[in-house]
Amino acid sequence: MAKPRIFVSSTYYDLKHVRASLDRFIQSLGFEPILSEKGEIAYHPDMPLDESCYREAISADIYLLIVGGRYGSIASSEHSKLPPSIIHERYESITKKEFDAAQSSDVPTFILVDRAVQSEYETFKRNRDLNKIKYAHVDSVNIFHFLDEIFSKKRNNPTHQFDRFTEIESWLREQWAGLFRELLTRRSSQQQLSSLANQVSQLSEVNDTLRTYLEQVVSKIDVQGAAELIQAENQKLRRSKTIAKIRGLRVFRWLNDMFGIDFEQATNFLETSSNSDDFVERVSAASSDPEFFRELMSMPLIEMEQDSPKGEFNAARKLLGLPYIFDIDKNYDENDELFSEK
Repeated sequence: MAKPRIFVSSTYYDLKHVRASLDRFIQSLGFEPILSEKGEIAYHPDMPLDESCYREAISADIYLLIVGGRYGSIASSEHSKLPPSIIHERYESITKKEFDAAQSSDVPTFILVDRAVQSEYETFKRNRDLNKIKYAHVDSVNIFHFLDEIFSKKRNNPTHQFDRFTEIESWLREQWAGLFRELLTRRSSQQQLSSLANQVSQLSEVNDTLRTYLEQVVSKIDVQGAAELIQAENQKLRRSKTIAKIRGLRVFRWLNDMFGIDFEQATNFLETSSNSDDFVERVSAASSDPEFFRELMSMPLIEMEQDSPKGEFNAARKLLGLPYIFDIDKNYDENDELFSEK
């Protein structure tokens, strides 16, 4: 039987006892913990080691982040960007990039912050412009910048402070029990929606019949004008159905939540861009975090599946009657329900 996979993300040496306790706790719930020190991450020979970690974070069912006093090792992608003189002053760690990867795929996220670190974060906020302050519980102010980003998220960022592991265990039990109850409630709601969908389907058939009657009446009154009117209305109806299907693709909600780009902007860029580079640059220019968007779109894991961002952008282009804009290994099948006329 498939088990929910929980990716545990943190620095190792300062939090190894917490990670070991979480390993036992997660297994006691019947879930599958993913911890790098246990050899549970499959490393790809063609990628840097940390890229494999980001891939696992994206594929997990739940992402669990623990923020302690150490910021962590520098991500492989950062080495080429920063000169050696400042590489330890302001950089992105592997743990932070794991968080970014999980957020980019909207993986349900739970965040635990050491209470001592949280207290010093409050001090940092009041002295943000003073560079000579030495903090007792953290090894880098980058931790505070990381917390800035976490707390600035509009959603999917529940946080809890802890001193002892019992506080972690209690909070996670409550959170995951609530998540399970929500799934049961959603299942009940889906049954109600299924009944409602049947009624809507019947109304749709009645609407089609009435439209046929009206077309017959109009065509007898004004033959030439009726044909043009019917054709124009049919085009509007097809466009409306197409836009509704495109709006249902997850990638457009992702663009809005992560980068502040609304649906109308995104579809305009998608329709009018001449190639993938043009599209990425136009979206980046309009996004709240241009560099992060460019970096995500350049990562190999973004193009691995049909329902990845690139795969869904291609599907939207096909629905609009345009050629694919990204060259990826796997697109939606031509016979997929997404492309049906219904």
